[in-house]
Amino acid sequence: MPDRLPPNSIIGVFGGGQLGRMTAMAAARLGYQCHIYAPESDIPASQVSARTTRASYDDEAALDEFARSVDVVTLEFENIPVEAVRRVDAVTPVYPGANVLEICQDRIREKSFLNGIGIGTAPWAAVTDLASLGAAEARVGRPAVLKSARLGYDGKGQAALRDGADAADVLASIGADSCILEGFVDFACEVSVMVARGIDGEIATWPAVENRHVNHILDTTIAPAGISTGVASKAEEIAHRIAREIGLVGVMGVEMFVTRDDDLLVNEMAPRPHNSGHWTIDACLTSQFEQLVRIVCGLPLGSTDRHSDAVMKNLIGDEVDAWPEILAEPGAYLHLYGKAETRPGRKMGHVTRLKPRGGRG
Repeated sequence: MPDRLPPNSIIGVFGGGQLGRMTAMAAARLGYQCHIYAPESDIPASQVSARTTRASYDDEAALDEFARSVDVVTLEFENIPVEAVRRVDAVTPVYPGANVLEICQDRIREKSFLNGIGIGTAPWAAVTDLASLGAAEARVGRPAVLKSARLGYDGKGQAALRDGADAADVLASIGADSCILEGFVDFACEVSVMVARGIDGEIATWPAVENRHVNHILDTTIAPAGISTGVASKAEEIAHRIAREIGLVGVMGVEMFVTRDDDLLVNEMAPRPHNSGHWTIDACLTSQFEQLVRIVCGLPLGSTDRHSDAVMKNLIGDEVDAWPEILAEPGAYLHLYGKAETRPGRKMGHVTRLKPRGGRG
């Protein structure tokens, strides 16, 4: 076991959104403080953290001061510039590190990594211009989805390439010079597995969950997923393999498609706490956020056993206006993110509804 950081140590967090907020809350329960680094103002994580540095990710002086002010650093989203992570890591350890981020930030690297370790994905091809899009289409076919290689999330940076669509128009709509064309998958459902890996290499997973989306945004997570024991076990084995092969130190969400014949294809990896893991706060002995704190502080992994089944519902936009009714509902656990402005498509909070534990995991 690596050296443990004692309580009152300071955890630096790149990013100040709701994932950083929930990480800071978990850290406080274990006696740690958090120092948030983010360029935005009025961010959810700052409301519950000891200190915030508001600076851009290319501000070298601010990065250096941040590195010296904390005992360890983690991150709450994967689009932190790798150069910033490497600069801070030269002074204070950052988990997960730049090598993991380089793979997960870029869909071409991500798909190549997965296929290179023998994990299946949807058919795909790299696209840089109209000519390469034509070659990709010949390989992948239509219908397909064109996705920017970097910075896309919640359906942003992607467009469908359907029969009759003009390829040049679809490419122009993405506005990126590096993309992938990904074939449609006829899947039965989408599942994800949260996996944790410590500094010492110890690995733990939470049960596979089913994710349901509305308008490309995660709407509901059902824990555990309504899939067979064999498929659930295979999903967890895939997450284990990815964590081990990529050298993860931290937590990671691995999204997968379950095909009609019970095969599994990995869709995306997120090397940080994940929306589909929010249910663990209320239904498991150790949440994904506490686990991340444990890992970066050199503590033993906590148990990922669940004491309840759960359905997590995101509160998107004005859905958050139902908070009084949710608070009055027995068995419902409300989490609001402290965002001042409600906007369509914005995640304002979530509610987890518990029920007695059933089978699996």
